[in-house]
Amino acid sequence: MEFTIKTAAPEKLRVGVLVVGAFADGTLAAPAQAIDKASEGRLSQLIKRGDLEDKAGSSLMLHDLPGTAAERVLVVSLGKADEFGDKAYRDALSSVAKTLAGCAAKDAAVTLADAAVAKRSLTWRLQQASRLLADGAYRFDAPKANGKDTKKERGVRKVTLVIADKLNAELEAAVNRGHAIAEGMALAKDLGNQPGNVCTPAHLADTAKALGKHFKFDVEVLERADMEKLGMGSLLSVANGSQLPPKLIVMHYKGGKAKAKPVVLVGKGVTFDSGGISLKPGAEMDEMKYDMCGAASVIGTFKAVARMALPINLIGVIPAVENMPSGTATRPGDVVTSMSGLTIEVLNTDAEGRLILCDALTYAERFKPDCVIDIATLTG
Repeated sequence: MEFTIKTAAPEKLRVGVLVVGAFADGTLAAPAQAIDKASEGRLSQLIKRGDLEDKAGSSLMLHDLPGTAAERVLVVSLGKADEFGDKAYRDALSSVAKTLAGCAAKDAAVTLADAAVAKRSLTWRLQQASRLLADGAYRFDAPKANGKDTKKERGVRKVTLVIADKLNAELEAAVNRGHAIAEGMALAKDLGNQPGNVCTPAHLADTAKALGKHFKFDVEVLERADMEKLGMGSLLSVANGSQLPPKLIVMHYKGGKAKAKPVVLVGKGVTFDSGGISLKPGAEMDEMKYDMCGAASVIGTFKAVARMALPINLIGVIPAVENMPSGTATRPGDVVTSMSGLTIEVLNTDAEGRLILCDALTYAERFKPDCVIDIATLTG
């Protein structure tokens, strides 16, 4: 999605969809008032009929509204005026995003950022708008028949955020921040949605390396032999049953001062979790491809951070493995030795998350971090 920001008279905007807000009592936000005036009260008449529900996020699409240059006007409820806050604002934007994603129009102008939210600045409102609108447009469309999309592509691709204030660099930066966060979220979702035979440990490593190359930060990938030298017996015990080699992916973003301690993100990267010898039930096992969403979150965060060029030092550590049953898999009752030197009796091979994370966390100690955040799914 492409974003621009501008100051303009709403009724003069030639776009596929113009988005304006109204409160439950019929009070119109300033941009909606301009549209109501241009249409000789048509907007307020429609709202008085009760066509727009009171709940924040409810909407009404109007076509060819008199006096307006837009092809369509989307009126969105902001809820009750005395209850309008962060949640109602986000609910309204999320509703707009859903509508725009399924709309035949290709461009839109959204005026909701001009609605005052208690204790929230215009920069905050703009950042939320670009993030939620971009995230709402997300669609996972990688696996196509014959590599082609068989459905006609729909949805708005260009959005103009319309405000009353004068433009400045701070406001433009807010829009870019929101968009950057949404792009990081989209990458994480793409990785999570890929099937296990595509998003393998090697695929995660390749994605991290490609990201590092694009944004010019360092990425190193430790192979099985490297982990054996480090004594990562706990992590490697999970990978024993799979034919796919494990990877320890280490990402280094250096945006802060040279001597500033880094923040370390550790993300669980089990690209498919069958449970190993302690096999999971077959029902819904396909969803175990999502057991690498901790790793996906770390990679997505790096994209957002690099895209925003944040002034911090950030390190990502991703233990990437596949947990499968085989003749070489770890057995219930086996004892393994972690990188820290502690021995672990594995009573259930489906408790693999802690086995890979403990070695990754021990590895992270070498960076003397300011703090460590571990991100994992399905880990007790």
